[in-house]
Amino acid sequence: MHGASREALTAARERLDALTDSTSVDAARLAEELASVTALLHREVGLRRVLTDPAQPGEAKATLVHRLLGGQIGGTTEDLVSGLVRSRWSQPRDLVDALEELANTADLTAAQRAGALDDVEDELFRFGRIISSNTGLRAALTDRAATASAKTELLNRLLGGRANATTVRLVTRLVTAPRGRSLEAGLESLAKLAADRRDRMVAVVTSAVPLSDGQKQRLGAALAKLYGRQMHLNLDVDPEVVGGIRVQVGDEVINGSLADRLEDAARRMAS
Repeated sequence: MHGASREALTAARERLDALTDSTSVDAARLAEELASVTALLHREVGLRRVLTDPAQPGEAKATLVHRLLGGQIGGTTEDLVSGLVRSRWSQPRDLVDALEELANTADLTAAQRAGALDDVEDELFRFGRIISSNTGLRAALTDRAATASAKTELLNRLLGGRANATTVRLVTRLVTAPRGRSLEAGLESLAKLAADRRDRMVAVVTSAVPLSDGQKQRLGAALAKLYGRQMHLNLDVDPEVVGGIRVQVGDEVINGSLADRLEDAARRMAS
């Protein structure tokens, strides 16, 4: 996002954080209602154009939201959506993107309250790995001819009882309403949101053999010091990385032998 949309999204994030800081707000319900508004505005192109029309007064757009959605969503959700439509947006799609992000963030907040955010982060990462290695499954989940209910049923068979309920909701929304994104890009975006909930960055660590707890702690501490933020490690094992390790943080890739990297981690921690 650029210009006005970026400012509007920043303000919306702050309002969402203020709302979800209160334990009286049901974050999971807020997520569900925001997701329903996202779906509505994605379908109704004319409506989202009206709600982002800079020529229309903000209060008039908020009144329209109340007339259309009042009674269908809770007061907290309506207030949040009304604040969004009062803001200026560079293009109509940005409003829908913002609503979707807020819905996902609210769901992750619910997981964080329940002490399950780490599980959700790991499950999103693992699901992404499964998708990348199983072309048949990916094809089934991205088939435009398949109905949303069929995809939901497939995901329930795959994840039901095996993954956190938040993970299931996030992945189901992504698969059934991709909104033009690839499945991989959507999962990456969700993983970043999950990391941001703790103000952490994500490091994808691929090693030839599983790392010990001590190695993981030392590597995590070294990366946190290097990047100045807490680091969540997504761990993967690939025998092709013979005797070595590969660390990717965003677009930056660090390659080297496992022994050298851990020795370097120790030096960084000591400095």
